[in-house]
Amino acid sequence: MDWQGQKLVEQLMQILLVSFAVVAFITGYVLGSFQIMLLVYAGGVVFTALVTIPNWPVYNRHPLSWLDPSEAEKHPKPQITNPSTKKKAAKK
Repeated sequence: MDWQGQKLVEQLMQILLVSFAVVAFITGYVLGSFQIMLLVYAGGVVFTALVTIPNWPVYNRHPLSWLDPSEAEKHPKPQITNPSTKKKAAKK
């Protein structure tokens, strides 16, 4: 799953959960049943999980192009300097 796919899944999950919460509340209120409300919301959670958890192809439309290992060797990582040694040298 690419970055845009993760963003899409996050937005879709939030929209679906809030929508099912509203529908469940209205259904439970109209029918006067707390149990029906919970069942409708639980069904919405299961549906949302089925839509968002699997790595569907729609979530991988912008794949990342990784650097070849041979190309990565040409560009070494920068060395990390220890900031504590610079402070000690500056104090002396």
